[in-house]
Amino acid sequence: MIGPFSLAARLLDVSEIMMDCYDDPDMVHTVLEKVTSFLTEYAKAYKNAGANGIVMAEPVAGLLSPSLEEEFSSPYVKKIVDAVQDDNFIVIYHNCGDNVPKMLDSILTTGAAAYHFGNAVDMERDIIAHVPSDVLVMGNIDPAGVLRLGTPEKVKEETLALLEKCSKYENFLISSGCDIPPMTPWENIDAFFAATNDYYK
Repeated sequence: MIGPFSLAARLLDVSEIMMDCYDDPDMVHTVLEKVTSFLTEYAKAYKNAGANGIVMAEPVAGLLSPSLEEEFSSPYVKKIVDAVQDDNFIVIYHNCGDNVPKMLDSILTTGAAAYHFGNAVDMERDIIAHVPSDVLVMGNIDPAGVLRLGTPEKVKEETLALLEKCSKYENFLISSGCDIPPMTPWENIDAFFAATNDYYK
């Protein structure tokens, strides 16, 4: 599911909303209130249909400065999380921006059950070393450069390297850094799972 600032940016245009955060912040907040209400109901529909959770992609927020992210993204994500998350339904927050380390403290205030980050950041240095040990962190094998365009050998190498760095953290779960691109070879996907299974044997 798309996140509130990312949806607002689709409605207002990405370039325009970046300027509007400075020039017309009240209007941006009005749009965010409306999309947050819509997304809350959208998430509730998944919940009522029997889903156990959603992944909320908020990548456009990664383009903001930390102070703007704190004003225009995290509070609205938190409203959705507070409205739908419980023992039977979780929200996993996703952001693949390279500015995430500077806004990590704000992102964590959303209260999501888990956080998923892209390969633009160093998972250990930038993220997991700064996250409480009871907060699940997921990521971040490069989905395009490694999984889509790499070889099975490259996938294995990158997967094992990330596991070597981060598996010592009990709150780390290996994953791709973002959506798996179309036409990704099944051999590469199989290599990812095989390397992970072999590592934990």
